[in-house]
Amino acid sequence: MSSVIEVNNLSKSFILSHEGKEAYTALRDVISNRAKKIFSFPGWMKPSEKKSKELFWALKDVNFTIEEGNRIGIIGRNGAGKSTLLKILSRITDITSGSIKIKGRVASLLEVGTGFHPELTGRENIFLNGAILGMSRREIRSQFDAIVDFAEVERFLDTPVKRYSSGMYVRLAFAVAAHLEPEILVVDEVLAVGDAQFQKKCLGKMEDVSNNDGRTVLFVSHNMGVIQQLCNQTLLLKAGRVEGFDKTKVIIDQYISGMQQYDEAYVVNERNAAAKPNHFNRIALTNKANTITSDFNFEENMILDFTFSITNPSNTLQIGIGLNDKYQSRVFTILKPVSFFKNDGTNFHGRLMLPAGLIAPNDYSFAFAIWEKNGRVHDYIDNICSCRIHDTGTDLALYEGSDNGSIIIQPSWLEQ
Repeated sequence: MSSVIEVNNLSKSFILSHEGKEAYTALRDVISNRAKKIFSFPGWMKPSEKKSKELFWALKDVNFTIEEGNRIGIIGRNGAGKSTLLKILSRITDITSGSIKIKGRVASLLEVGTGFHPELTGRENIFLNGAILGMSRREIRSQFDAIVDFAEVERFLDTPVKRYSSGMYVRLAFAVAAHLEPEILVVDEVLAVGDAQFQKKCLGKMEDVSNNDGRTVLFVSHNMGVIQQLCNQTLLLKAGRVEGFDKTKVIIDQYISGMQQYDEAYVVNERNAAAKPNHFNRIALTNKANTITSDFNFEENMILDFTFSITNPSNTLQIGIGLNDKYQSRVFTILKPVSFFKNDGTNFHGRLMLPAGLIAPNDYSFAFAIWEKNGRVHDYIDNICSCRIHDTGTDLALYEGSDNGSIIIQPSWLEQ
């Protein structure tokens, strides 16, 4: 299988200008400053008033090779250089140094309205984009009906696209990019503008053109579930550099593990020890490697590790652990008697594993309580160990943002 994209030592820099601003400026200050500029020479400007410039490397020494027919995911945090890389591959932005070799035509969908002229109609823009890709009028006509049918904009085909909604823009732009037979299709997160059903339709089309037509797809998204489903390989960028390029699951695991936050362990203030004879000392959320973190794969176990002290014992004391969703509604509660936990008399230790593949991808937090069956609460801590479970391949990945509940079950289907 031949390579269609070769990137060698690619770097891209920008000049950032910084100008100090006063925290508060009154009208008299504006008038005064304007007068000073009119009657002053440039050389009289004070050093503090001059602009400072900074060289910023959006991409630095990037190297990778993409083979024909692959579906490549590109992931990374905001500012990692993903969009800059796509703009360079789409020949929208020049490089600072390095080299790029691209074999074949590139069709790009980087933002709403990419490549469209707002004054032209949808029909005219289809032919314009085809001409930009080097296609003949006959070739464009052969795909015209398929484009219109896919975009579902037949009613507005002869309307200037400046009157289109953002969703209509995206539907037509993607349809044009996917059907005009480029060898390389480049898609940024612009698909998020469309509805969930259209996103699913687009992802199916990208998979189809890759598998059946042998075309190459580059796709940027923060939705790990979609990346997992669509892409067979993924490129991870961090601060403008390549952190990894491998099979998608390997890279997603690497990305999420790199998002670990170490400030989620909760330690009760020492003053609580005097105020509350029975109290929690430490509560931490960890992964299977015992690393404190707030980010988990859907297929990853979550472990709660906690200690507590009991200096006023009772036979009815219980530990309660609750999981709250992002709306602070209770998902479930776990109860266990204090006598269940290992202890040295007054200091107790608990370790609880929540199984993978059960809690739906979303944001959550925990609540911990020491209480008695009669309802008396000895210690209660809410909204701690905030965490996020990332969708790395559930059936609901295409519907990110929809409220699909907090638990994902695998039922046993009975014969009908």
